[in-house]
Amino acid sequence: MTTQLTQSYWPAEKSTGVREITLPGLLREAAADVPNHLALVDAVADPDARRHWTYAEFLAEVEQVSRALLARFSPGDRIGVWAPNSAEWVILQQAIAMSGMVVVAANPAYKAHELEYVLRHSGAVGLFYVSSYRGTDLEPVVQAALPTATSLKTLIKMEDWTDFLASGHPSTPLPEVKPTDPVQVQYTSGTTGFPKGAILHHMGIVNEAAFVGERAGMGPDGVCINAMPMYHIGGGAVTELQTIASHGTYVVMPGFNPGLTLELIEAYRGTHSLMVPTMLLAVLEHPDSATRDMSSVQTIMSGAAPVSEALVKKVTERWGCQFSILFGQTEMHGVTNQTRITDSPEDQAGTVGQPLPELEMKIADVVTGEVLPIGEQGEICARGYQNMLGYDQMPEQTAATIDEDGWLHMGDLGTMDERGFVKVTGRLKDMIIRGGVNIYPREIEEVLAGHPDFADLVVLGVPSEKWGEEVAAVVRLRQGAVQPDPLELKSWCRERISMHKSPSRWYFTEAYPQTPSGKIQKFLLRDQIADGDLKAVVLPSSSDQAKVSP
Repeated sequence: MTTQLTQSYWPAEKSTGVREITLPGLLREAAADVPNHLALVDAVADPDARRHWTYAEFLAEVEQVSRALLARFSPGDRIGVWAPNSAEWVILQQAIAMSGMVVVAANPAYKAHELEYVLRHSGAVGLFYVSSYRGTDLEPVVQAALPTATSLKTLIKMEDWTDFLASGHPSTPLPEVKPTDPVQVQYTSGTTGFPKGAILHHMGIVNEAAFVGERAGMGPDGVCINAMPMYHIGGGAVTELQTIASHGTYVVMPGFNPGLTLELIEAYRGTHSLMVPTMLLAVLEHPDSATRDMSSVQTIMSGAAPVSEALVKKVTERWGCQFSILFGQTEMHGVTNQTRITDSPEDQAGTVGQPLPELEMKIADVVTGEVLPIGEQGEICARGYQNMLGYDQMPEQTAATIDEDGWLHMGDLGTMDERGFVKVTGRLKDMIIRGGVNIYPREIEEVLAGHPDFADLVVLGVPSEKWGEEVAAVVRLRQGAVQPDPLELKSWCRERISMHKSPSRWYFTEAYPQTPSGKIQKFLLRDQIADGDLKAVVLPSSSDQAKVSP
């Protein structure tokens, strides 16, 4: 779209159109067009143990699982899936959708109270789960959740998959599924507290994923190497469905492992992958990165956290590939904005691109909701077919998120230029108010990212009797770096940023609490600071020496 905007409003860009299609419709379409093309790979670490499905075989197994589901459940039922990545996860998700049921995705790292919350809140009637995960026996966790998850009636272990597969009747008719029917309840990442269940529909996740694949340059010969969790929107919708939409090959890893990622790209001639920045850094820093053949890589997608210009350049130069930045949220079925592979390095590193086709977007005044002039900071709002159906059993929260005019308030702050490129400047809830002055952490993080000793950093507000809030930075140092002298830090910041924006408290950590999608959970960092688990280096306000405080 080449129209020069005069205000921060992007009218929906026309395309080939939003298809009235469902997940089973998409899979049947691929199986009819390319029945013998490799569709799915269960990419476990042992190459001899890997399993493969053509599109015809993929569809046949999904239909078999769907009939097994219908022997136990009814269309409209919510079915929990509590397991790490596997081909069975993908097949089960597709089968639940084909049966007119709804996937309730749960992180296998959940503790009992977290699993109980998701099962009870969603009203799940069935649960597929693994017996153990990362050395933890999950059976006691499931049993502990049962007393309050009263709707849950049926438990099925993933280890019993073969028996379950054979339990359906071949003549069981499969229901008609509509594009606007609910297909998933995705619980939000929880960067600010307990998650809400966003109800997503078939048409939303299929079209959004297809548009992402088109903008990333994925075609019928595409091979997507995926380590993103299937219980997250990035794995269980974006990567999977863009691959099926393009009739490509989906290589699903059991979990992220940088060495395995490199081996799979080489073995299957991987063309596309979605990796958050921390994953990308781990792959680039792995010893095998220098010896594996990465010549097949066409496009690396990244997002969920700020992606630096240095990382974009490192990936594209090392692998000779293209790059695409993704931005969005669960409530919008995943991605709302994406840079094109033809965008300039400056736009790749400094923006999240333009909105996806068929989606309206505006930068709105946080008080009035009015569209702001070009370049002014406000809340990013979106409207279109990608809107979620609502938060499950939370009408008040739904109304607070989607206004009467259908605009979904994303909670992110940003600006829009005259071309429609959006720059994310922070989270509305992350805003620091110091002495009555609004301070946006993202702006400070971009400056501090230039410090040669910092590998990662987070800026947030901490309580202050004098100012209400003070600016704090939580830093992970580069390997081999020595913690900087506090006075040097103060001097370095003052040369680059206003005094009131410079962090007065510095915390150093080896790892951040993160969601499965790689988003840093600032509320948990605040808890660590409040509990004294992180100690601050407090910069002197005058000539006083720096001191360490809780």
